Amino acid sequence: MSADTPGHFPLAILAKAPLPGRVKTRLIPALGAEGACRLHERLLRQALATALAATSPQRITLWTALDHAHPLFRELADRHGISLRAQPEGDLGERMYRALQAMDAPGLLIGSDCPALSPALLIRCHAALTEADAVFLPVEDGGYALVGVRRADRRLFAAVDWGTSRVMAQTRDRANELGWRLACPARLWDVDRPEDLERLARHPDLIAGDPYSMTGHHEEEDKLP
Repeated sequence: MSADTPGHFPLAILAKAPLPGRVKTRLIPALGAEGACRLHERLLRQALATALAATSPQRITLWTALDHAHPLFRELADRHGISLRAQPEGDLGERMYRALQAMDAPGLLIGSDCPALSPALLIRCHAALTEADAVFLPVEDGGYALVGVRRADRRLFAAVDWGTSRVMAQTRDRANELGWRLACPARLWDVDRPEDLERLARHPDLIAGDPYSMTGHHEEEDKLP
C-alpha cells in the first residue's frame, strides 16, 4: 500500500463536545469562550476529514466527552457513517487505553488539536506497526498527537504526568520497561496556546479561515497529551 492509498484500519478520535468555556480554555484570553469553542469545532471537523481520507468510515470511532448527546456528534455520525462511543471515566491514560483496547486489530488514536496531521501520515503511522510495537507522533510541547499500538497495554500509560512537557519522555520510559520498539515518523505541533494561533494563521491550507475570525477582537496574551 502506498502512502496515498486509504487503508481499512481502526482509528479512534477523542472528541469533546463544543461547549463554550469547557474547550480550548487556554485560548479563551485570545478568542473568548465562544470563539475558542468555534475553533474547537472546526479542528474536530478537520481531524475527522483527515481520518476519513486515511481509512474507512466504518473503522472510525468518535469517543465523546462532556455531552455525549451533543448534536454535532450525531450530525457527524449520520453524515459519515462513523461510530460513537462515550469516553469512560478515568484519567487521559485510562481513556486512551480503553479506546485502543476496544480495537479488533492494530490501530491509531488521535485528538483534534493537530491540523498538521495528514492522511498520508496516518497511513504511514499505521504501516509502522508492522515492525514497531507502538507508534507516536510527538509534538513540540512534550506531548504527542497520535498513539498507535499493536496491542493495548495499560502499563504504557502508567505513571505519566498528563498535561506536562514530560508526557512523551515518560511514555518512552514506560515503553522501554515493556521492551517495546517505538516508531516516531514525524514531530508535529498542535493548537493549544494563544501563540499557536499565529502559526495556524500562517498555514491556511491546514484549516479553512483565519483563527482570529472566531472573534471580533484580537487580544494578546482533549487533546491528546
